[in-house]
Amino acid sequence: NDSNHTHVASRLHPRSVALVISLGRTVRYKGGLEMSQALIRATASWLKQLETTRVLSTSFRSLYATQTSVHGVPVEVHNESGKFRVVVTKELPGDRWLQILQQAGCRVEVSKHHDTILSNATIKKLIGQKCDGVIGQLTEDWGAELFEALRSAGGKAYSNYAVGYNNVKVEEATKRKIPVGNTPGVLTETTAELAAALTLAAARRVPEADVFMRAGKYKGWLPTLFVGQLLQNKTVGIIGAGRIGAAYARMMVEGHKMNLVYYDPYPNKKLEQYIKQYGELLRHNGEPPVVVKRVESIEEVLREADVVSLHCNLDKATHHLINKERLALMKPTAVLINAARGPVIDEAALVAHLKANPEFRCGLDVFEDEPAMKPGLAEQPNAVIVPHIASASMWTRAGMATLAAANVAGVLQGFPVWPKPDNILPFIEKPVASVPHAAPSIVNAKDLGLPLAADV
Repeated sequence: NDSNHTHVASRLHPRSVALVISLGRTVRYKGGLEMSQALIRATASWLKQLETTRVLSTSFRSLYATQTSVHGVPVEVHNESGKFRVVVTKELPGDRWLQILQQAGCRVEVSKHHDTILSNATIKKLIGQKCDGVIGQLTEDWGAELFEALRSAGGKAYSNYAVGYNNVKVEEATKRKIPVGNTPGVLTETTAELAAALTLAAARRVPEADVFMRAGKYKGWLPTLFVGQLLQNKTVGIIGAGRIGAAYARMMVEGHKMNLVYYDPYPNKKLEQYIKQYGELLRHNGEPPVVVKRVESIEEVLREADVVSLHCNLDKATHHLINKERLALMKPTAVLINAARGPVIDEAALVAHLKANPEFRCGLDVFEDEPAMKPGLAEQPNAVIVPHIASASMWTRAGMATLAAANVAGVLQGFPVWPKPDNILPFIEKPVASVPHAAPSIVNAKDLGLPLAADV
């Protein structure tokens, strides 16, 4: 009964939701198609009022969607009658992104291809003869070939499902008058947390100890068993003091009372003031104050810091920023963290340094030849390695999907560009029907002469 949806939603347990999904499938398979569809529609209505929707939405999307193929590539189709055709090269988390595209009148085709990284040939098959927009991945090569295919199909919008766009040749899109979107503003704390997790895991040798335990090697407590480094009152260094670098610095300074030394071409006065005020708080409580110092060279950070975390962009100047010579400047017991971009580190030089300095440790979320690692890295016990998961919190990954969808939907509807890409919460937190009529972040908006939304 529709009038009871709100009442039921407030009491529906997640396990009950799973049971209803299962029951709906069973009824459908037994021939009761009409009953199954009614049951699914009612349950989906309840779930829209539940936080569990974000977790279980993939099951419901599959039940609602049509399975077909485009030039031999399997796809899942939503809103078949939509006037704009939008291709999504990989399944995305949550369902808010899909609601935004459907609200904009988009027919959404999600690739179900088995390859983790799609080739250009496969993506061109997905684009086909008519395609209005694409949401792509940072693992794909969006250059002249793909943008020409998109333009030839009548494409008007592309968004990267990432804040970075090193995989996108923006100038090739601009030549073809295709706006390029990205997803800033939702990765800051999530990425900083992962960098902090890598720091602690490496310094305290957590993965080594985990492997030791699972192998059944633990026979009893020993004074010398997996002795690591204490971070308290040490010095943390960051290279790149933007949003993520500053968030990581605050976590390490506040959490472990570490002093901060940083290098950035532009001073972060807000961060400096924050740490000075925190130092004064410690002083008033009878504790030694923390201090912050901006230095003029990367070498100074490497020499002084016990932990160095990289938070710089990847460009010609930062490629192999950390090389053999600079690694040699670091303390023999230092910890090096990279959750920025893989090629910022000369990975082969890092492997050699790890072998030669067993007390030196690193934590890596990204790799130079991702998804591959340089020979020998996987065998180094003093390296903590994870598969590019810095943004992998549900809030962030679903938020990235929402922003990517809003970029494409906004462009296709002729909306202006959001003037404050650092403040994108209205796209993430407002009801879908109240999302601003704007594209949240278009990196080539100025070059294309796109108008900005009225100041908000």
